[in-house]
Amino acid sequence: MQLLISNDDGVHALGLSQLVKELEKEHQVTVVAPDRDLSGASNSLTLSRPIRVTAHDNGFFSVDGTPADCVHLGINGALDIAPQMVVSGINHGANLGDDVLYSGTVAAAMEGRYLAHHCIAVSLVGKTHFLSAAKVVRQLVKMTHQLDLPPGCIINVNVPDLPFDQIKGVKVTRLGRRQQGGGVIDAQDPRGHKCYWIGPAGKVKDASEGTDFHAIEQGYVSVTPLSPDMACHKSFGTVMDWLQGLS
Repeated sequence: MQLLISNDDGVHALGLSQLVKELEKEHQVTVVAPDRDLSGASNSLTLSRPIRVTAHDNGFFSVDGTPADCVHLGINGALDIAPQMVVSGINHGANLGDDVLYSGTVAAAMEGRYLAHHCIAVSLVGKTHFLSAAKVVRQLVKMTHQLDLPPGCIINVNVPDLPFDQIKGVKVTRLGRRQQGGGVIDAQDPRGHKCYWIGPAGKVKDASEGTDFHAIEQGYVSVTPLSPDMACHKSFGTVMDWLQGLS
């Protein structure tokens, strides 16, 4: 297949290069990634200015925009490619539970939801065994032609930070949940003005059996299908009843 590879850690990230080395053994690969670390960019698109693409000596392309920008350009004619699938990662750290709401890694895969094959976002829950995650993804990509999900769905993959032969297997999981994030961190810029850093992610609230958190804790790869449809369908009846009170 012709694969479009992106990430949110930037075009020079170790996880990206390891993923490319593994996937290019069997596929035609084009890399379009942010020119810097844009973790937490979520699904944002750059609409207030033009976006520039830079070609690198290793064949990679970088974009002075978000992960979603990168994939949007890659599948909509900015480059002379016709990708069949997006693989996003390997993220340096987990994208579990509520993390998917903020993740640029997940967003890059979601931006490819119109393509022929269901896209994959992959994260290593750690920063050491990127080869393990790359091998997992290579196996999953081989099987994507057998996967029949509703239109637009993607696969969010988290891999435990273990040598490949120590991973226990793969589990299909639901998203766990975190508590509210930590408080903002007060700081001061060099000119003496007050500023803030976003605090750490919230602690895990739901890591019960069946969640992505639980699978990782047990040494399994977590595979969670995600849908772009954010409507809470089971609440439609409740909302209809509530609206009956409108005059």
